[in-house]
Amino acid sequence: METGSLKKSKDILYKNLEDVFERCGKRAAHYDANNLFFQDDFEELKEAGYLLMSVPEEHGGYGMKMSETMALTRKLAYHAAPTALGLNMHVYWTGLIADLHRSGDTSLDWVLEEAGRGKVFAAGHGESGNDSPLLYSTCIANKVEGGYKFKGHKMFGSLSPVWDFLGFHGQDNSNPDNPMVIHAFMPRSAQNYEIKKTWDNVLGMRATQSNDTILNDVFVPNEYVVRRVPAGFKGVDQFILGIFAWALLGFSNVYFGLALHIVDMVLEKLPNKSSISLGRPSMAYNGLIQHDVADMILELESIEPHLNTIVEDWSNGKDYGDAWGVKIVAAKCHASEGSWRIADKAMDIMGGAGIIRQSGFERLFRDARLAKIHPANTYLAREIIAKGMLGLDLDLKPR
Repeated sequence: METGSLKKSKDILYKNLEDVFERCGKRAAHYDANNLFFQDDFEELKEAGYLLMSVPEEHGGYGMKMSETMALTRKLAYHAAPTALGLNMHVYWTGLIADLHRSGDTSLDWVLEEAGRGKVFAAGHGESGNDSPLLYSTCIANKVEGGYKFKGHKMFGSLSPVWDFLGFHGQDNSNPDNPMVIHAFMPRSAQNYEIKKTWDNVLGMRATQSNDTILNDVFVPNEYVVRRVPAGFKGVDQFILGIFAWALLGFSNVYFGLALHIVDMVLEKLPNKSSISLGRPSMAYNGLIQHDVADMILELESIEPHLNTIVEDWSNGKDYGDAWGVKIVAAKCHASEGSWRIADKAMDIMGGAGIIRQSGFERLFRDARLAKIHPANTYLAREIIAKGMLGLDLDLKPR
């Protein structure tokens, strides 16, 4: 049962965030056009308490479960999707570890303590050539006295300018018959790594500044090594499953929030698109365009309850057993592909005006296209869903 003081605290947070989200939306075009990190958004949102929403109360946060957290992620994404996407990399660490804490696993409480003190966590799981992200790694982890040394190239490091700890993984191949994946957190004070600026004028989500991180035998002490699990799907425990849940459902809500914004933009602008043919007062009376608008709404109406159900079930601890992987990946696949179909139809409706920067739509269109690339991408998603439902070994080779 929530205490009255906590409810009041949350109410204040929600009220403050409404204004902050509006200001984030007004800055989004500037960040995109100038290829800048969302620094002002970050500072305002951190000050308002957004980064603490899933941190437990005893560690200085608001104790929100996934359902509340994802609702705020979606609202922020409506105004500034790159900002919501970047901060999701921090929120999914705190949310996952808060879940573990509530289940009785307090081994990672130090992360919650650091987050409560204002430290920022980011994710370093992206790797070129790794089509099974998180489950394997092209980054090499070598056991040394007191910890591990990591050597490899990490991509898509959102929050590069501001993180204090980078959560990442590498693979220990010292036993070829039983490779192990090592999960660890690297403090920013570590030696022998380089953040390489690679995010200049990418297609979309520019403000995340998701630069590469080069690890050159970075030493991470045992205190920051958090999991050592078998490579592949057989290594999925509650920690790994939780990463998938919080990351993928976070991605889903970001792109769904963006899709909501796109639909509202179309509904606002379409009645003002003039038509001189057949005496129509506007293009809103074009039957084919009405068909596409209806399709966009149908997509929204199917994505929202799907996402809400999976998020609520996770928050409430529903036991789907091994089927959780299919549930999470299916929700992400549905949300990302549906959101992209909405954006694509919106471009048809917007017409030539949609490609002009001043319209504000071409930026949203570019951002929306990245939805399908996020893990699990369209190929891996269908492999997991099909094999999971058919009862096949997900690690079985050849794939």
